[in-house]
Amino acid sequence: MEWERIAAESELGAGVNGALSTAVGHDRVAVFRTDEGLFALDDVCSHEYSRLSEGEVAEGQVACAKHGSRFDLRTGAVTGFPATRPVRAWAAKAEGGWIWVSRLPG
Repeated sequence: MEWERIAAESELGAGVNGALSTAVGHDRVAVFRTDEGLFALDDVCSHEYSRLSEGEVAEGQVACAKHGSRFDLRTGAVTGFPATRPVRAWAAKAEGGWIWVSRLPG
């Protein structure tokens, strides 16, 4: 697995449900901090263009701010309509004061 350093941990929003959006190559990635750890997803809702990093996080899901589609933070699976297609999940970790992500196979 190839890891890419994307941001200092201090850039991630303060406290639980902190989020940030960043470019990784040609992709936009949203990173979320919850009580369970760090999670990363493609930052574009699969229903209609909207940044997931601007959505509300609760119960292991992020809700798109535009139409309310919900996605599982661990897998990117759709957990609430109107979206019907998942978004890609990324591996995420904090190490040495930095946030790192890696594209998951698939």
